[in-house]
Amino acid sequence: MAISMNVLKFNASTVSLSSMHVQAPMAASDESLRKALIDKQLAVDSQGNVVRALKADKASKLEIDAAIDALNHLKLEKSSIEKELQAAVSGGDGNAVTREAFRQAVVNTLERRLFYIPSFKIYRGVAGLYDYGPPGCAVKANVLSFWRQHFVLEENMLEVDCPCVTPEVVLKASGHVDKFTDLMVKDLKTGTCYRADHLLKDFCNEKLQKDLTISTEKAAEFKLVLATLDDLSSEELGAKIKEYGIVAPDTKNPLSDPYPFNLMFQTSIGPSGTIAGFMRPETAQGIFVNFKDLYYYNGNRLPFAAAQIGQAFRNEISPRQGLLRVREFTLAEIEHFVDPEDKSHPKFSEVSHLEFLMFPREQQMSGQSATKTCLGEAVAMGTVNNETLGYFIGRVYLFLTRLGIDKDRLRFRQHLANEMAHYAADCWDAEIECSYGWIECVGIADRSAYDLRAHTEKSGVALVAAEKFAQPREVEKLVITPIKKEIGLAFKGSQKMVIEALEAMTEEEAMKMKSSLESKGEDEFLVCTLGKTVTIKDGMVKISKEKKKEHQRVFTPSVIEPSFGIGRIIYCLYEHSFYKRPSKDGDEQLNVFSFPPLVAPIKCTVFPLIQKPEYEAVAQRISKLLTAAGVSHIIDMSGNTIGKRYARTDELGVPFAITADSETDVTIRERDSKDQVRITISQVASIVKDLTEGHKTWADVWSAYPHHTSANGEDNDL
Repeated sequence: MAISMNVLKFNASTVSLSSMHVQAPMAASDESLRKALIDKQLAVDSQGNVVRALKADKASKLEIDAAIDALNHLKLEKSSIEKELQAAVSGGDGNAVTREAFRQAVVNTLERRLFYIPSFKIYRGVAGLYDYGPPGCAVKANVLSFWRQHFVLEENMLEVDCPCVTPEVVLKASGHVDKFTDLMVKDLKTGTCYRADHLLKDFCNEKLQKDLTISTEKAAEFKLVLATLDDLSSEELGAKIKEYGIVAPDTKNPLSDPYPFNLMFQTSIGPSGTIAGFMRPETAQGIFVNFKDLYYYNGNRLPFAAAQIGQAFRNEISPRQGLLRVREFTLAEIEHFVDPEDKSHPKFSEVSHLEFLMFPREQQMSGQSATKTCLGEAVAMGTVNNETLGYFIGRVYLFLTRLGIDKDRLRFRQHLANEMAHYAADCWDAEIECSYGWIECVGIADRSAYDLRAHTEKSGVALVAAEKFAQPREVEKLVITPIKKEIGLAFKGSQKMVIEALEAMTEEEAMKMKSSLESKGEDEFLVCTLGKTVTIKDGMVKISKEKKKEHQRVFTPSVIEPSFGIGRIIYCLYEHSFYKRPSKDGDEQLNVFSFPPLVAPIKCTVFPLIQKPEYEAVAQRISKLLTAAGVSHIIDMSGNTIGKRYARTDELGVPFAITADSETDVTIRERDSKDQVRITISQVASIVKDLTEGHKTWADVWSAYPHHTSANGEDNDL
């Protein structure tokens, strides 16, 4: 039964499965078909000229008819190639549902069953804001509960909960105030704003999917642009928009050059409005600024991880794609602090055997596709920078696939060189394929020591860790001694900030300053807390290296950061779980969400077979047993047929249905196979609890209890 269901799922949503992959064989087919189409068009044109020449020369009817037959044959061949190419670029065969139609079926079902709806709907809503309804809240709660189990509990992480409103000074130190931007273009006549990269991406996709006349060279160019889109500078992006003649999609008006737009929502703290603040764009900074206290709480030991789940806010330029790009969303972030000199992980062997799609930057730049790779080999070869980063990539893979994400539509893409933050050692995105294409849902980055150093410099509080030595070690130590009197005379009220900045210099910065002071007598020095460069003169600071005995090594930890976009993961889960199957009579298609019990919004339903007092009493009794066992469920006493009630709960993704049809025994039905078993009432709650918590599988139950069919030998569906 399960095999049959999967076939139906594939046929109903081909576009959301293997047809959406852009693997090497598909790419080769695309290229050869485009070349064949061009060749066939040339043949059609040539034969058309032959027909016209024969008519002009008043050739015999027999010759002309033969030439016309040959022309028509070539046109049929051309039409056949066009259809094949259209199927290749759109990702399916002639009977496949289009991406848009599949997506619309999913979204219509989600909104109708109140998984989510546009916020403030009666006031026409606001782009990029959505409300979760009852089943959506339940799915989200289940995903977050599993996230806590899989990461916080299993990895012994320290969970925190920090405010959404963040003082400007914190986000200034982190770089968000100056650099948290997207490139925007404006309609030069109406002023409407658009994401520049989105316009270029849409143009390239449109050409590849709908314009069958473009050459193989042009198609390859568009694919390269899509692969390197995040790597384009403002100037390169603007040049491509002009080269392709891209205009405002709504008005067809010309567009401005791209320029940066800061995505943070600004606010003020307190009634006076003098304390500037922002709604946080991520939850990570709350963890970084608490590092000192968390390190102490952990017994001053490394490595350790802190985690946070909370709301984040980004003032998106042109929100679209439903839950995938919104202005308020839930993030779940982990900051794993580790010694920069030892990024091994004691549990790496537990995930090193995993194989999944990986997309290193070299393959992206050469136009190749993601390939299945062993994680252990990727780390050993240096493709993944270190074991700790690799360990979290493996744990993220396990988390997503256990939620119900299709492992064949999940890949880990490495950031391109210019796409990666300057301070990062390595960065990978877990991307999930859905009807919108490949969507970044989790970022896993080795952020080095950037964040803690930035907050150390800005706050003046040392966010460092220490390694105690068993025996003292003699080391050559950099000593920076600001001459406070000279600095005070030169900088007066800014003296404290200049001294703190000098003391926080790295060894490289200090030795560069020493050389400049000795050769020129002065050095230009950036003081971040002042926001400007000052001139440090000879005599204001003494820089030297001295041999000292040390009992410990003090250092700034590196951080490995997995960051999860919960809304994006949930939307992709909706698409991966959705399929249609025919009713029993075959006269309609029924919607089903095949959620794993782990994340299903409701674990089971309870129905009396018919409206009889004795059956309704049994249903109420079972409901009480399920409640006592902590199993979420709904009880349906409506007069609808049992088939209609099954269909209604299948559409909510409920994995199990209990039907009361006697006072001693009941049936349990599994959603996807529609198989049913017969069990006693006293066993119901424990069996359903074991199924929903993963202690038993349906195969276990199916093999252990009598099978049940209706009177006509079929399931009681519509």
